[in-house]
Amino acid sequence: MDSKPALDLKLVEEFVGVSHGNFERVKELLAQEPALVNATWDWGGGDFETALGAASHMGNKVIANFLLENGARIDIFAAAMLGKLDIVKAALSLYPDAIDIPGPHGIPLTDHAEAGGEEAKIVLEYLNSL
Repeated sequence: MDSKPALDLKLVEEFVGVSHGNFERVKELLAQEPALVNATWDWGGGDFETALGAASHMGNKVIANFLLENGARIDIFAAAMLGKLDIVKAALSLYPDAIDIPGPHGIPLTDHAEAGGEEAKIVLEYLNSL
């Protein structure tokens, strides 16, 4: 396997940052560097966040779906925000303690479901029933 150079850190930080809400810039940066789709930024103290994580806790379905369509690795937080009850149930049936694992910035799984609005209401109800 050929070794590739690390992504530019400033580019990773910008990409994760704009993924909270600037869809046009997300598209520009991803077109410039497709490997950004799964890049992770450490905001400090181990507060790791991907672009998908940023979009997810903001409830930004447009950016989240765009990232997933372009190769982002789905996680339980994105699944909760997008109302993917089957994914959330499957993950928690195997790892029930994952309900208490915080996402980026320490944001709980239930908050991600709340950020998803009406589409994620069924996930929020399920999480609150546990």
